[in-house]
Amino acid sequence: MSGRDPFDAERPRLLGLAYRMLGSLADAEDVVQDAWIRWQRTDRDAVDNPAAWLTTATTRLALDRIRTLARRREDYVGPWLPEPVALVADDPAVATEQAESLTLGFLVVLDALSATERAVFLLADVFGEPYSTIAAAVGKSEENCRQIASRARRKVRSARPPEVAPAGPDVLAALLAATASGDIDAVLELLDTDVVLVSDGGPDRKAARRPVVGASRVARLLSNLASRAAAGGADLGVEIGSVNGEAVVVFGLPDGPLVAGADVADGRVVAVRILRNPAKLTHLVETVDLR
Repeated sequence: MSGRDPFDAERPRLLGLAYRMLGSLADAEDVVQDAWIRWQRTDRDAVDNPAAWLTTATTRLALDRIRTLARRREDYVGPWLPEPVALVADDPAVATEQAESLTLGFLVVLDALSATERAVFLLADVFGEPYSTIAAAVGKSEENCRQIASRARRKVRSARPPEVAPAGPDVLAALLAATASGDIDAVLELLDTDVVLVSDGGPDRKAARRPVVGASRVARLLSNLASRAAAGGADLGVEIGSVNGEAVVVFGLPDGPLVAGADVADGRVVAVRILRNPAKLTHLVETVDLR
């Protein structure tokens, strides 16, 4: 086989698939590396469709990795959130559906699906793979895969209705200003009644060990966090940044960064995500190509 190795052309797409399935760039890179090793050992002349072969191999490896991660998650301290990454910006090769499926809120929804549902949904609805390829990748019949995809779509729509979207920089700036000023009423004006805050500190950083539900509780928590930061006396760096194609607030705390993002619906914040686990905050600057 002459010319460019098909793996090189497919690698961003494979990495994007594995990352969406796993919510961890490090694990996704391991999966894609394993797929490359298998590809190197394969008789290329016997492969009619390299892209489909690589998709199948990557999907199967990701499904295996999910089982390993599930055991690791059982011992995880507090809530788990996906690892945020800085993306290559404004890539015309990335369709709208693909870009939306990389947002942190969407990854949280995907994580609630079963491993097979996640794989089938992503391959069918995000990557547009034919059901023949999907069936080979997950070891099910094509008809069974269609049923799984339909079930997964219903779960996704229920967990993340179409009106829910990542909060823009203006909403985040207003929320930041309200919490910094200690104006609880101003914070409450921005929050939906049933807003949910989830914070992921992992084993090494303090964070709420359970989701915080309700506007008043979330407002108090945010204001308390802002007060503690101000009382610390440190000159904190605060900026509006971008990860996973959505706006976030990045705080430069003395013990490492804090990343906060949110979702909105009908003009109110319905979800807040706070990431403190330093192991997950290593890809905030260097961009990654995830198709």
